[in-house]
Amino acid sequence: MDSLVVMGVAGCGKSSLAQAVASQLRLPLIEGDEFHPEANQAKMRAGIALSDTDRAHWLTLLGQRLALHPDGVVLTCSALKREYRDRLRAASPGLRFAWLDLDQAAALARVAQRGAAHLFPPSLVASQFNALEPPIDEPAVLQLDALLPLATLREQVTTWMATPAARARNLPE
Repeated sequence: MDSLVVMGVAGCGKSSLAQAVASQLRLPLIEGDEFHPEANQAKMRAGIALSDTDRAHWLTLLGQRLALHPDGVVLTCSALKREYRDRLRAASPGLRFAWLDLDQAAALARVAQRGAAHLFPPSLVASQFNALEPPIDEPAVLQLDALLPLATLREQVTTWMATPAARARNLPE
C-alpha cells in the first residue's frame, strides 16, 4: 500500500483524520510535529513562524521516517509548499497526500479552541496561509473539505487509498 501524508494548515484536523485512517487501514501513524527540534518548538510557542531553513531538517527527518515504512504509513505534516511535498515524495515513491482544505477563519477558530498549552498559537495561523501553496494539479493529491464530519473524511480517504495510483488524483465518486 502507498504511504499517505495528511496535510494542511494548523487547525485543519490532520491528527484526527490521520489517526482514523491509520486505524482503518491498519498502518503505522507518524505524528510529524513530534519530530520538530526543540528550537522549532520554542519558536512556535513564542509565536514566531518557522522559515524554510527551520523546516529543512524536520522534513529530512520525516522523509527518513517515511522511507522506513515501505509497506505504508500515515504521516501528519503541514506540507505547506510544493518543495516540501516534493522532498517527501522523493523519500517515498508512490506517496499520496490528503489535503484538508479550509479557510483562515475556520482554522483560527479551531486553533483558538486548543488552549494556551498547545505548541501552535492562534497568532501563527495567518503565517500558515501565507506560506501555503495549494497542491492543486499535483500528482496523487486528494482535496478534502476539512469541515466535513471525521467519519465522512475517513471514508473518502480510505476509498481513495484503495484506488490504483494512476487514478488517485480526484475525490472518490
